[in-house]
Amino acid sequence: MRRLLAVLTLPSLLTAALTACGDPDDAEEARSATTVRVLVRDINIRPVGVECAGTGPYTHLHNRSPFQVIDAAGRTLAAGALPAGRSVATFEEDLEVERVPTYCEFAVPVTVADRDAYRLVVDGHPPIALTQNDSEGPALVAVVPS
Repeated sequence: MRRLLAVLTLPSLLTAALTACGDPDDAEEARSATTVRVLVRDINIRPVGVECAGTGPYTHLHNRSPFQVIDAAGRTLAAGALPAGRSVATFEEDLEVERVPTYCEFAVPVTVADRDAYRLVVDGHPPIALTQNDSEGPALVAVVPS
């Protein structure tokens, strides 16, 4: 009877021991919510708050463009599709006109693991460096052209 009990409990003990000694890199990393914000400095004249897209060399920045947030080693931390951009005023002062110089801003919520560096890849184009900026809540920000 003791032998039977030992044979039945041995696999469970081995499984528990192997699980406890697993590779720490396989453990789920802590992730936090942030917003990726890309400001395209295209200086178009338009109303503030309307949909927009990148212009000139940034036409790949538009609604539904596939993106990835990667770390310095090139590992993908988040992926998805960009939302439509929204025009934001270039200057803080009130110019007292309906249409003003604007930039096109894209903002997309993501959840990423903590890293020293982040980059944004949009539609296969070269990576854009992202900078952490918590002035308006947790965000990873890029301004193009820089």
